[in-house]
Amino acid sequence: MTLARKQAETVGKLLGLDKEAVALLQGVPYKGSLPTAVPTDPLIYRFYELVNVYGTTLKALIHEEFGDGIMSAIDFSMDLQREPDPEGDRVRIVMSGRFLPYKTC
Repeated sequence: MTLARKQAETVGKLLGLDKEAVALLQGVPYKGSLPTAVPTDPLIYRFYELVNVYGTTLKALIHEEFGDGIMSAIDFSMDLQREPDPEGDRVRIVMSGRFLPYKTC
């Protein structure tokens, strides 16, 4: 997310960032930063795999619950937590995006 100059300066002051870092906070982020169509990093590949395996199911469930539309990736928040488990800790990710119904003309 791009920050306005005043926001970036406030964040920079709070975090002790230099002027170059504050300037970077004001730039438009590059989206689609993966170097290949299919990710080669093992962790990122698992997210790719999740979408390939469960994407159509998630889409159907969202449409069933909300109607025809999409989940916003702009008006979006995410929470990541460690979930202790005796067989090995688990990664808990909660994603929350605004539902945007498709509009007809």
